[in-house]
Amino acid sequence: MNTRTKRVIFWAPRVLCILFALFLSMFALDVFSEGYGFGETILALLIHLVPTFIVVISLVIAWRWEWVGAILFITVAFFFLMSSGGESWVISGPLFLVGILFLFNWIYRAQLNTQ
Repeated sequence: MNTRTKRVIFWAPRVLCILFALFLSMFALDVFSEGYGFGETILALLIHLVPTFIVVISLVIAWRWEWVGAILFITVAFFFLMSSGGESWVISGPLFLVGILFLFNWIYRAQLNTQ
């Protein structure tokens, strides 16, 4: 396995997860157009950011333990899919992909650590 492939396998799930967390965060911005007061806006923003917090916490765990991250992301993907009645592949699809990429990262960890 060449160095470039090693870098891609290592960084792809991490970068995709960060981009996905930013994508999820954009959905929370709609609270500013609801006309709430300051306190209500902050509370609504925090509630809308709960899925982003879940993804970021999963990423922090997965960064250290790839196999745990793979299980977490695949579980969260299935949770989002089931909670939406099986119609939210826009949210659960990327999470499932990140979980699979962390699984590959864990499987090829020995080769990734060698230079």
